[in-house]
Amino acid sequence: MNKKNIIAAVSALLLLSIVFFTSVYVFSPAGELQHLNNVEVREYEGENLSLITDFRNNSIRGTPDINIKKYRLEIDGLVSEKKSLKYKNVLKYINYSKVVTLNCVEGWSVNILWEGVLLKDLLNDAGIKPETRTVIFHAADGYSSSLPLDYVLDRNIILAWKINGIPLPPDRGFPFQVIAEDKWGYKWVRWVTGIELSENADYRGYWEKAGYNIKGDLSGPKLAD
Repeated sequence: MNKKNIIAAVSALLLLSIVFFTSVYVFSPAGELQHLNNVEVREYEGENLSLITDFRNNSIRGTPDINIKKYRLEIDGLVSEKKSLKYKNVLKYINYSKVVTLNCVEGWSVNILWEGVLLKDLLNDAGIKPETRTVIFHAADGYSSSLPLDYVLDRNIILAWKINGIPLPPDRGFPFQVIAEDKWGYKWVRWVTGIELSENADYRGYWEKAGYNIKGDLSGPKLAD
């Protein structure tokens, strides 16, 4: 191949690479590289998954409009050091993936691949005070619910930012959702903005105040005794 043909081949290869790169990535106004063309995963390790569209929004005030540039995940209460984490800083923690079924008291369920960080890692970084009994989650729409600290730590509960391989869409809990395994859906707090550690083992969130069981166990009663 002569020099002219080599130059032409290299130029064509470079052009093809540029076209591919720009079709998959785009730079945000802040100069951050953003991935495009996300494809929802439909099967994971031989297990069929539900579609993202298979479950309901269920926000108490409609889908919150969250400005991710201003967003902070606040971790406070009975901690040694309060944390105010940017979205991108939360994602820097080790990520884990797991298929978990969400069951709603309304009678529907979805089998979803979740990816996120361990709440245990976030809480340990903040420092858990000995008197802590409960982890309270606050959401952007005003919703709240709680889980026992021992359950969160022992079960390695995930704070998810991905659903079926793609970032949580706004109407599915963006930026973060609690994956409360073996609990009814009202314990799976979406649009999480705050995590509060408390000694109050009887904390009642939105639906618990309306009469739902504080434990929220799938194996237990739906309503309070």
